Amino acid sequence: EQLVESGGGLVQPGGSLRLSCTASGFTLGYYSIGWFRQAPGKEREGVSCINSSDGSTYYADSVKGRFTVSRDNAKNTVYLQMNSLKAEDTAVYYCAAGFRGSSVCHLGVWGYGYWGQGTQVTVSS
Repeated sequence: EQLVESGGGLVQPGGSLRLSCTASGFTLGYYSIGWFRQAPGKEREGVSCINSSDGSTYYADSVKGRFTVSRDNAKNTVYLQMNSLKAEDTAVYYCAAGFRGSSVCHLGVWGYGYWGQGTQVTVSS
């Protein structure tokens, strides 16, 4: 059972990236999924989440209006579309799964039992 993130890379300010989070060994659709990021020297922070019950989504104020989380249960994958990227978005991005069968979805790191290995996003000219 594991989560794998992909889609990170180097992008210029104002550009876009789409991150993917794919599960193997379990059904992602049963879980709420959180996206987190950690920049060097900083704590891991919640970026967005989507719950499993009704697809409700939540965003940190710093990314609201620029990032969109979505899920494709048929592909066992959750996406994070990131637009209008800024230098301060540079970080390692992680996805996490938790709260099976629940409507709970939050931007704190607690309660998520599965974590991916992370994918680097660098926003620089």
